Amino acid sequence: MHPKISIILIEDEMNICNFIATALKTSDYKLTIAHNGNDGLSLITSQCPNIILLDLGLPDIDGMEVIKSIRTWSSIPIIVISARTQEHEKVLALDAGADDYITKPFGTSELLARIRTSIRHSNRMTIGNPLNTRPYHSHGLVLDFEKRIVSLNGTEIHLTQIEYKLLSLLAKNSGRVLTYSYIIGEIWGPYADDSNNQILRVNMANIRRKIEENPAEPKYVFTEIGIGYRMLEDEM
Repeated sequence: MHPKISIILIEDEMNICNFIATALKTSDYKLTIAHNGNDGLSLITSQCPNIILLDLGLPDIDGMEVIKSIRTWSSIPIIVISARTQEHEKVLALDAGADDYITKPFGTSELLARIRTSIRHSNRMTIGNPLNTRPYHSHGLVLDFEKRIVSLNGTEIHLTQIEYKLLSLLAKNSGRVLTYSYIIGEIWGPYADDSNNQILRVNMANIRRKIEENPAEPKYVFTEIGIGYRMLEDEM
């Protein structure tokens, strides 16, 4: 018997806690709830869960501080669940180390999908895990990371070096939002200047022209307006 996936929810709104508890129990996850940030940090330290669900508006400390604290010692996936809808709030949370961001209100299917994505990404990033190098497959698009080959419906797609690096980064993080600043830092380094933002957009436009049937209505790489990009989750 496989152990249940353990999740810690840090949330002070009882109706949200009850909603999430019902959704996760039905899907056979193990859930522990903390109603403030300090209790949540204590639980995370003692239990080392598989996933953390975190509200930003906590009664004792701001959720951003919780993210920063966790990231000093752990890479446990963090999914922010918050009523804060402004783009800069999402960017701050993601750049601080959150893996994903769900805006309240949200449905059960969206929550469960984001949890599954975080679990898969966490498994893929495990050192030595074969998922680290297995090709990305989704709706005819394949990225073979070992051979550095991209193909669409069996036809090889020729990308520049930068385009391949961008698409590969997104594919290895498929299903997750990567902020503009994160992508730029990974591709051009930590000292990249503002001009790289425009270069990023140009390269993403070129990638879409090569892999999308209709670049104006993409089905592989999506723009999260004002935040970054998310690639269609791979078919595992």
